Amino acid sequence: MTFSTKAEDRYFEDYLPGAVHEFGSITIGEAEIIEFARRYDPQPFHVDPQAAEKSVFCGLIASGWHTASLAMRLLVDHYVSRVASLGSPGLDELRWREPVRPGDTLSLRVTVLESRLSRSKPDRGTIRSLVEVMNQNHRIVMTWKGMGIVRCRDRH
Repeated sequence: MTFSTKAEDRYFEDYLPGAVHEFGSITIGEAEIIEFARRYDPQPFHVDPQAAEKSVFCGLIASGWHTASLAMRLLVDHYVSRVASLGSPGLDELRWREPVRPGDTLSLRVTVLESRLSRSKPDRGTIRSLVEVMNQNHRIVMTWKGMGIVRCRDRH
């Protein structure tokens, strides 16, 4: 399913509970994995291909935080409203389900779980979504449940 409106004109009313949206692709390379990990998550199986071969992962893997950052990029490019997003109060249930390896191509499946108007601020609502990050084999490598605050179309 795709949105009936573009991100440039997407408001609270466009996030329909039960809707499933699939989009994006981004490929991750070895140099990018190592560069990110050296800066933010310098564990041997993220930064050293030889040490990674001897690890439980039997090869280099991306930091889960790197995977989350790539997923966020896809969300901003394809899911988050460019005109009505008011940010996020957070996310729940972040899970790294399978390693992401050099050469993997990631995409997203996002299910709108709930959309609820604010009682105290009627010009906006909260969207709860299940984000599933998939690799090129459609295996789910990471999930989280996120929340976004989005302005209403006719009430801003």
